[in-house]
Amino acid sequence: MRWLIVLLVALGLAGLFAWQNRLDLLLWAAPRVADLRDPIGPNRPIPWSEGPTAPAAEPADRPPNIVLILADDLGFNDVSYFNGGAADGSILTPNIDAIAHQGVAFTNGYAANAICAPSRASIMSGRYSTRFGFEFTPFPRIGVLIGEWMAASDPSPLRRIVHGDRMADLGEMDSLGMPADEITIAEVLKAAGYYTAHIGKWHLGGVSGLRPEDQGFDDSLYMAGLLYRPKNAPDVVNAPLEFDFIDRMVWASARYAAEFNGSDPFEPDGYLTDYYTDQAVRVIEANRHRPFLLYLAHWGVHNPLQAKREDYDALAHIDDHALRVYAAMITALDRGVGRVLEALEANGLSENTLVLFTSDNGGAGYLGLRNVNRPYRGWKLTHFEGGLHVPFFARWPAQIAPGSTYAPPVSHLDLFATVAAAAGAPLPADRRIDGVDLLPYVTGQAEGAPHETLFWRQGYQQAVLHDGWKLITTERPPTDRLFHLATDPTEQHDVADRNPERVAQLKALLAAHNAEQAEPLWPSVVETPVLIDKTSAEAYEEGDEFAYWPN
Repeated sequence: MRWLIVLLVALGLAGLFAWQNRLDLLLWAAPRVADLRDPIGPNRPIPWSEGPTAPAAEPADRPPNIVLILADDLGFNDVSYFNGGAADGSILTPNIDAIAHQGVAFTNGYAANAICAPSRASIMSGRYSTRFGFEFTPFPRIGVLIGEWMAASDPSPLRRIVHGDRMADLGEMDSLGMPADEITIAEVLKAAGYYTAHIGKWHLGGVSGLRPEDQGFDDSLYMAGLLYRPKNAPDVVNAPLEFDFIDRMVWASARYAAEFNGSDPFEPDGYLTDYYTDQAVRVIEANRHRPFLLYLAHWGVHNPLQAKREDYDALAHIDDHALRVYAAMITALDRGVGRVLEALEANGLSENTLVLFTSDNGGAGYLGLRNVNRPYRGWKLTHFEGGLHVPFFARWPAQIAPGSTYAPPVSHLDLFATVAAAAGAPLPADRRIDGVDLLPYVTGQAEGAPHETLFWRQGYQQAVLHDGWKLITTERPPTDRLFHLATDPTEQHDVADRNPERVAQLKALLAAHNAEQAEPLWPSVVETPVLIDKTSAEAYEEGDEFAYWPN
């Protein structure tokens, strides 16, 4: 009961003050309540399932292993394969780049959504997440209250719009997830004889029935906190962003915790990106004699900005503190990818392992770092290319010629079908799978493009890409933006006014798609303004383009 007393006292005192003091008090109370309600134990060894001690067949004679590495909020320009790397090209990602150099780079790879959880639902299911009502990212109920406090006193002409009247239909955050009857790629491969392991972020539900171990994963090392290391750890360098509400919320509520197969929370061992990598290597070593699916869902490089001190110290040439911390986080992520590739090689698995690498969405404008998505406009949360156009690489030496590139648009939706086909596993017969197997296109066995049309929807913010044309339509502000990506890939020229027939055609496609989607499982409770060409650290000025993100 102590946690309830702490929360009630904080809420009672909060009512006596202005919103800023209320927020500070509530953010002070949040981690204390969490620690009392759900204490974090010391680190413990992870008892990963172990496969046979000797191979039943040589690696080349059995189904391929699958390693899916998903970064979080990694910007297009954060990967040096395309743009020379972050921090004016001084931060390279040779190990991530190696997946492309040794396999294929999908130069027009698209996230399934501009925000993390719906993208992850599509990756796991191979379906538009709106087909089963997973339209909005799970949002904490307390966030609605805080948003109302802030909106009431915000002098900006662009302010959050909070729908407190919808909170009764929101539910607790951990209960907001992918329906249990959706079939995941882990379930498909497990039925085909694969061992399946998940490491890192899930974000598709935290209650029994929705967790990874309930959705097809034999083992799950589950991210149960938001910190890479304890805030005051001597081996970490922090960069809190005081100008941003989201970052302040993360820092205030974040804990350093993991769970294994639904266990009580415990502390990880070391810097989180390295810890996840250590465990991924252990999974590979323990299961080298049987086919496995390893879903390595890194938290890096999502905020809070925390870097391993030795990585930070190695980047003294970067003057901006936040950028230096962020660049060090990229360094750790790339190092981890390299160690996974080395583990495959050391265990004789490299030739017959399909390695896939992508990011759940584009880089976030609320970091205050201008160039994370260069050359594209927009950020995470928007349907401009900066929010959707992501690194997308695949490597399978037994099947994919090194140094390949593939230009037609591909999507996170395709990961499910591609993995299932590689494993020789049948797709679910009782539901529509929106993605396609990309391997025949990469190897030249299939002609044409994998998709004639791609769609994105989050409430009234929607987009459609068809035949080289992309329409972004919003209700706040009420705007249709049309770009011809075939000639204007960075969306510099809105040509909607000059092409009314094209706008009507794309709107008709979008309407037909929407008619097939389900109602959202929970409501949109907050609408957040996002500047298209400025970060959250820059002030809005009259004439700046913006869009509201409904969630």
